[in-house]
Amino acid sequence: MSQTNTASAASIQSRLGTLAVIPWAGEHPEDGADIPFLMAYSLGDGIEGPSGTEAAVLAATEEIGLPVGGMILDLAYVPRTDVKVLVEGGKAVLTMPYLHVTCPVPDEWTTAARLRGSVYLIFASRPWPEAAPGAEVGEEALRAFAGDHDVLTTAAHCLVPVGSVR
Repeated sequence: MSQTNTASAASIQSRLGTLAVIPWAGEHPEDGADIPFLMAYSLGDGIEGPSGTEAAVLAATEEIGLPVGGMILDLAYVPRTDVKVLVEGGKAVLTMPYLHVTCPVPDEWTTAARLRGSVYLIFASRPWPEAAPGAEVGEEALRAFAGDHDVLTTAAHCLVPVGSVR
């Protein structure tokens, strides 16, 4: 049984390709205060190309238990989750199956994360090859991708409680 799970996990991992994360803070429409976002996405360079990557992300979100579409799952109310965010020293560390990444975050992002006690994570199934790690992503490009209806309706959405080093 564990061999099948391991083979399945290896298959998903190779199809996911390069995973990256981009942070930003934006005003919440209900209270006007900033909310910290992390968007995880693939470059679409998995072994089956962009369409295989999209299928792999959807398989991974299902395995992890993250809903795809418009529903936002608050992981503070999930008894056991493998999705964690640690915020410390101007960096966010996102840990979840298939992804462990540390990314620098701006001060306003860190402040919003501490005040809210959670981070809004979007795991996009649609690849974003233009936003390769180290590449400059302008505000317009971020707004176009992160605000795209198709990207949002095919992505997993969740609130992840913020952890810190004690």
